[in-house]
Amino acid sequence: MSEELDGKEMYLKRHDQGAERLIAVCDCEILGKRFAEGQLRIEVSPDFFGGEVASCAEVEKALASATMANFVGSKAVLHAISLGYVEKDNVLSIDGIPYAQMVRM
Repeated sequence: MSEELDGKEMYLKRHDQGAERLIAVCDCEILGKRFAEGQLRIEVSPDFFGGEVASCAEVEKALASATMANFVGSKAVLHAISLGYVEKDNVLSIDGIPYAQMVRM
């Protein structure tokens, strides 16, 4: 792991639209990749997910203000589950890559 990524495990990007804040989180190693399985497809786009390289603590802090969130990759989804934002039974798998969403109502 490079020094830049030491202790940083995921990409984090904030998207603000009015009162809504969407947080996009993905594992570092899948940024820029596409996955497909049957009718399910996901592109882990740098434009959408590629904000800052973040630690688990930084992701947790960002999620505190999120009204919605997307998580892609094992680390991102497991972290969301550990924080109580996602239930394990609600995780999709697309070509072996975990994917989940959260909406705060």
